[in-house]
Amino acid sequence: MFQYAFMIKALVAGIAIALSTSLLGVNLVLSKNSLIGDGLSHVAFGSMAIGLAFNQEPLIFSLIISIIAAYLILKVSQSSIISGDAMIGIISSSALAIGVVVIQLRGINADISSYMFGSILGVNNRDVVIAVIMSILVVVSFVLMYHRLFAITFDDSFSKAVGLKTDHYNSALAILSAIVIVVGMRLMGALLISGLIIFPTIIAMRWFNSFKSVTISTAFFGVINYTIGLILAAQLNTPTGASVILVNLTVLCVSLMLTKLLKL
Repeated sequence: MFQYAFMIKALVAGIAIALSTSLLGVNLVLSKNSLIGDGLSHVAFGSMAIGLAFNQEPLIFSLIISIIAAYLILKVSQSSIISGDAMIGIISSSALAIGVVVIQLRGINADISSYMFGSILGVNNRDVVIAVIMSILVVVSFVLMYHRLFAITFDDSFSKAVGLKTDHYNSALAILSAIVIVVGMRLMGALLISGLIIFPTIIAMRWFNSFKSVTISTAFFGVINYTIGLILAAQLNTPTGASVILVNLTVLCVSLMLTKLLKL
């Protein structure tokens, strides 16, 4: 199976993306901002469609629009104008609607389903390089800012009181999430990649209580579940994103049952 170049690319890029989304997911889930990932995935798809329609580079165009959307979501949600969840819903549904309409009006012939649900064949050398660089950036950021991220995640008010610029850290996390989502869109699918942010953290939280243990185990579950999902996708000829999410769902269900039984 892994004698094929496209499988190696999908494995390397996917592990890098799974590691990045898992680590970002720890802070987003624990700070109750996990819906940002779902919203940004819809924005990534909509902007990709617009980029294709007007002969722009889809990856670059999606990156720019998704980063802007991430910044807007945070800034507006921090004000009293619109709540965070409502803002995410407005931006994500609007972006997805625009993308669908543009696809129909412009008659785009590209394989849109691969962008929506993921494809093993959708990864090229550039995607692999960007994914690996992003993964290194996320891991290094977590190592260097571990204690500050811990403080911001669990006590935002205290962090502000001691002088931490929490808005900057939250903006950085949202922007990193936007970049990782766009890079992983071709492999995992725009409509499913947000699951890589949420599932591994929820699974890890069933087994561990400390922030450090949850962070490490989240990365472990994210990478292992992705690898199993990729193998299943190749064997069963199913979309990568759907296969990976179903593996995560299965592991979550098993974790829920086992942890409940162990407490009896």
